[in-house]
Amino acid sequence: MAKKRRPQTKAARPQAADAQIAAVGAREPCPCGSGRRYKACHGRQAAQAVTELVQRPFEGLPGEGDWVALRELVPAATVELHLKGGLPEGVPSVTLATVLPMAWPALRRDNGAVLLGLQNDTASGDISRDLADTLRRALAAEPGNPVAAERVPADGPRLQDLLDPAQPFTPVVHEGFEFWIEDAENATGEVAASLERANEAAIPTARLAGVEAAYWCETPEKNHLRWVMTHPEEQLLDALARLHAAGASSLGEGTRLVGSFRAHGLTVPVWDLPVAMRAADVEKPAAAFAERLTEALATDAPLTPEERRARGGLTNRQVTLS
Repeated sequence: MAKKRRPQTKAARPQAADAQIAAVGAREPCPCGSGRRYKACHGRQAAQAVTELVQRPFEGLPGEGDWVALRELVPAATVELHLKGGLPEGVPSVTLATVLPMAWPALRRDNGAVLLGLQNDTASGDISRDLADTLRRALAAEPGNPVAAERVPADGPRLQDLLDPAQPFTPVVHEGFEFWIEDAENATGEVAASLERANEAAIPTARLAGVEAAYWCETPEKNHLRWVMTHPEEQLLDALARLHAAGASSLGEGTRLVGSFRAHGLTVPVWDLPVAMRAADVEKPAAAFAERLTEALATDAPLTPEERRARGGLTNRQVTLS
């Protein structure tokens, strides 16, 4: 269940902007007039709002499974984003990218286009709010500049407030990170060297066309299919256990359901595949498995002893990524 390797870039750690830090000291009286210290009154609420973990930050967005896959599993991919009300003047496009050079949170190109990085460290427990704040600042940034990390306002908007839910979320998986540079073919010197190092760290990956949020990847010893599923976790594990106990959980000869990841509130079953099995070879078996899974999800009978053992085995081989 090898996870993808991220490019070796210098991660930009979140830093607090001076204008967003409360002017009231933690031990000083709260400005609300309660008579209590700030840290025991509104300061506590502000801290909790910033640190409270949102289990499914991408819930409600088109392509929730793909958001999770691009955040945790896919090395190089981009998606065109659509804003509610359209793009601001001077911004020809907004593109989500798995990762940007130097792990920048966002970048405003010379032509005004915005690139938003997804695989960055975040300042709060709500990735959606962090990304929305970065996106808003990128839209207002001067062209030709990266956008730095900042502390996020606890009452700021989330991606669900900024993106048009009627528009599709269609990832484009790339072999490398040439999308970083507008004229990558003519890159030279340190730019070309950095691009080469990043490309070497990327595991070859492809998105299946026939099912949602399923990604084939190639590793030296075996290939894998990692499939982000949005079904409720307990119901999904029961269904997978039923199929596993019935000998119907594989994707064909030489394949095996080996466990799952847990990421951002979703379950990601993982299959080992033979090295000769390419992404195109997985399309039909994955579509057939999706039909079997739909039938198993519709079953509400209690698990048999054999199915319970299968479920326990799947649970024991579950790895949490977030």
